[in-house]
Amino acid sequence: MTADTPLSGRLDDDDYPAYTMGRAAEMLGTTPGFLRAIGEARLITPLRSEGGHRRYSRYQLRIAARARELVDQGTPIEAACRIVILEDQLEEAQRINAEYRRAAKEEPDSSS
Repeated sequence: MTADTPLSGRLDDDDYPAYTMGRAAEMLGTTPGFLRAIGEARLITPLRSEGGHRRYSRYQLRIAARARELVDQGTPIEAACRIVILEDQLEEAQRINAEYRRAAKEEPDSSS
């Protein structure tokens, strides 16, 4: 996404880093310290503005919200981050598997 991309296109992009740390924490109902902690646990890596400030995307906020749910249920933050990473990897593997199945159904039967 370049600076020449229209604003509406950037706002529709789930990966566009549109939210400051303060706004992200407010939206999640948490503290900036929580966002720093999940960053240190490598669950999410916020992009940095030219001034060095953390910026978060909608996708990252969804990931952070899931981690917060687990922490609120009593899961230690490191474990919550690992669970979210594994859930994300499983979802991606299932998506790829479904694509392979669709492609296999579309291929003509080569045994005839």
